[in-house]
Amino acid sequence: MTDAQTNETLRLTGLEAQAEIRIDRWGIPHIRAENEKDLFLVQGFNAARDRLWQLDLWRKRGLGLLAADFGPGYLAQDHAARHFLYRGDMAPEWVSYAPDTQAICTAFVAGINAYVTLCTAEPARLPPEFAVFDTKPSRWEPADVVRIRSHALTRNGVSEILRANIMALADAETDLLRFELDPPVSPKPADGISLADIPLAATRLFKLATAAVTFDKARLAATLEDVWKWTEVTDLGDIVQAIAEEGSNNWAVHGSRTETGRPILASDPHRAHAVPSLRYLVHLEAPGLNVIGTGEPTAPGISLGHNDRTAFGLTIFGADQEDVYVYETKDGDPEHYRYGDGWEKITRIEEPFPVKGHSDQALTLSFTRHGPILHENPKIRQVIAMRSVWLSPGSAAYLGSLSYMRTGSVRAFSETLGSWGTPSVNHVSADVDGNIGWFTAGFTPVRRNWEGLLPVPGHGSHEWDGFLAAGDLPCAYNPPDGFVASANEMNLPADRDPAAPSIGHEWAEVSRAQRIKSVLRADPKHTLRASMALQTDVYSRPAATICAVLQKVASRQPPDDRQERAIKLFDGWDCRLEAGSAPATLFEVWWMKHLRPALLARFAPNQTVRQLLLPGDVDRMLVLLGEPGTLWDAADRDAMLLSTLSAGFADCETRLGPDPAAWRWGDLHRALFEHATSRIKTEGAANWNVGPLPLGGSRSTPMHAGYRMGDFGVNAGASVRLVMDVGDWDNSVCINAPGQSGDPRSPHYGDLAGIWSKGEYVPLLYSDGRIAEETIRRITLLPA
Repeated sequence: MTDAQTNETLRLTGLEAQAEIRIDRWGIPHIRAENEKDLFLVQGFNAARDRLWQLDLWRKRGLGLLAADFGPGYLAQDHAARHFLYRGDMAPEWVSYAPDTQAICTAFVAGINAYVTLCTAEPARLPPEFAVFDTKPSRWEPADVVRIRSHALTRNGVSEILRANIMALADAETDLLRFELDPPVSPKPADGISLADIPLAATRLFKLATAAVTFDKARLAATLEDVWKWTEVTDLGDIVQAIAEEGSNNWAVHGSRTETGRPILASDPHRAHAVPSLRYLVHLEAPGLNVIGTGEPTAPGISLGHNDRTAFGLTIFGADQEDVYVYETKDGDPEHYRYGDGWEKITRIEEPFPVKGHSDQALTLSFTRHGPILHENPKIRQVIAMRSVWLSPGSAAYLGSLSYMRTGSVRAFSETLGSWGTPSVNHVSADVDGNIGWFTAGFTPVRRNWEGLLPVPGHGSHEWDGFLAAGDLPCAYNPPDGFVASANEMNLPADRDPAAPSIGHEWAEVSRAQRIKSVLRADPKHTLRASMALQTDVYSRPAATICAVLQKVASRQPPDDRQERAIKLFDGWDCRLEAGSAPATLFEVWWMKHLRPALLARFAPNQTVRQLLLPGDVDRMLVLLGEPGTLWDAADRDAMLLSTLSAGFADCETRLGPDPAAWRWGDLHRALFEHATSRIKTEGAANWNVGPLPLGGSRSTPMHAGYRMGDFGVNAGASVRLVMDVGDWDNSVCINAPGQSGDPRSPHYGDLAGIWSKGEYVPLLYSDGRIAEETIRRITLLPA
């Protein structure tokens, strides 16, 4: 519905006492209730008020119910998704996150369902997407909140299969161009494993289960005969790149290093851009609880933000939470696989799948003792399956925050982290007493005899020995540096026992982390404004590294005219990828479209291998360019730099015209928040996309702005940013792009996008007085 009316009073089934939702001018709801049951009920109601289409689609994707609404083209995705649902005992599941998780989720979904009921009575409230597809929102069960796992970020099952393929076609050294391993290790196949027998097709089920829902006319028009044509919904390179793009930044600065003497905590999680945004800002207040911040709208509580005493933020930590297992099946009996000294039967579960326009379709889900079967090859008597922490109680994404969001100190915060299963993260926290801390968390399997980098035998020789204890994961409390920070980099302590079980070996490029830490280290009087500037910083370490090498090469080898013009454009450049910068344009086009592919081709001449390496490990490539060493001749490196520079300059001339002074990075690098229906809308229909908006940065800058290689369109980065003044909470700021609402008719659908694109923020109001000053709409809720 629209936000035209200022005030509204509604009666809500299940509500015990009066509650209210105050919406400020930036679309942030401030919810107040008389008890926690009512609070979470109203949180669910409000989430549906702003995001019902998103919530409904999330649930149907996760539970494998898309085909019921959208037809046979979605049946294969449903089939994949159901393999990764939590299917265990609900009793330990409910108590894993907090003692009252079940009560909270029950209230939360009652609120969602109350809004669905309201929409049934008043259809004008339904988001317009339901009319586009002629569908209706479904009602939720409490277990839906926790059983769906496949939206969480885990690793590294797909990477194991890719590594096996690359090593089969080339070697482990070549695979380092895809992912440099740290701590360094030389992966070797386990006895009995033939890497050449691990097909890329084994990635398909997992890719499909974790893929976003996409709409196009052909898929919506698919018939039952077409079901299995819709298994490759996205290119493998897109999936691999998407995994690489999903990072974050966070830091907490001790009061001894801030201008005010109070800690500052900043957090900006990075994910694929979408409309509506993946996350939702909300303020929740009831006696004994007062939290504000952001989480996914499909879950109760918040995972980043603050209460009255403690602030908290998170980034992804590279713990390895998946393994791929390979089994030998019994000769003449492919339904049994070898385990120990005997044979175990594959578990086959037949389930009905509703399909629009057709009767229910019966499909089979297949599992070994370790998890879902990814691939079967009876010809070579082989089955491949995946084990994931998702199958363990307590692995619903972000729900461990139900415990920590109610803690009053950094110490108390850290003591709840045994309740945090997925995703594996770097938590940072700060409290009003001045303490700061960094704590890694997430279920981390103990592998006694392997590193988790390649598929292993499933016959019992490679078993998890539980999870590392939460207290055994890396952490720091009030460190001497006066700050803690993370950006998905390898941050295992240097003194960690090399004989200890592997935590993980695959990490994000170090560029963002290095820049963030260098800026914080050089700033003894940090301010909120400085944190905002650092979240939106566009300094490029690859540009600084490569341009320094180019300068030396040009001094030794006279450049031609075009190369001379390119080098002149870089002269005096500060290596910042500003949206209005000409040298930024040239650098990114040169580096990503010409130099990087040339480098990969030099070290991976096999085109199939090269495709599997994309987008490539930036740290590894920078080392190859900066220090040729024994791996290649410096003269070859010099020639590659100059020839690709010429090609990059010519490419910019073709794209942006002959005058370099007129080139602007933001003319190529633009953020478009694309609505899911945009590819099926008929001419003349309303455009629900937001943008495109010119943007600076890249995947290597603190202001993460990853982009599609085809057209430089920005498709990943920080949609939400928080900077919190710990103890003087009304000074805190935030942004959520493109807007808070998922309803295209709402004024809060895209109102924050322009502010976000300029690197600006809006207030994150906490006190009753400031909220009252900025409230533009009030919804009063009364018991039915």
